[in-house]
Order: sequence, then C-alpha cells, then structure tokens
Amino acid sequence: MLVKVKMPKLGETAEQVVVLEWLVAVGQTVAEGEALMRVETDKVDADFPSPAAGVVTELLVAPDDEVEVGDAVCVIQT
Repeated sequence: MLVKVKMPKLGETAEQVVVLEWLVAVGQTVAEGEALMRVETDKVDADFPSPAAGVVTELLVAPDDEVEVGDAVCVIQT
C-alpha cells in the first residue's frame, strides 16, 4: 500500500515549516518513528518522524521548500 506522508502540526503555533534536509533517500527502507527529514519552524529545528514503516518511493518536496501543515511531503510503500 502507498502512504502519502503529510506534514503534521509541529508545536502549538507552527502552520508552516521550511525543509532543511532529507535524512532518507528514495529506495531506502525506514522504520516507523525513524526521522525522515529535518525542518525549521519559527521557533525550533525538529526532525519529522515517519508515520509508517516501508520503502521511500518518492520525495515530494526539496530542501528550502516551505511546507504547510497537511501538505504531502513523501510517499512510502508499506
């Protein structure tokens, strides 16, 4: 099954984040809870954990992209 991973709300006020870097690559196997990417909010830098275990099949955003809560950021094949 393909899972479109969406950006969750990080913190109480952050509605938008900036992608700093991907910590995984297409084709890489990830565990649930493993960090997928590092993002920057208006207050902190944070790692965004994978909501599912599987293989990363597509990265939908790039470093320096601004991403809003609810936007799809990658696809994982479970």
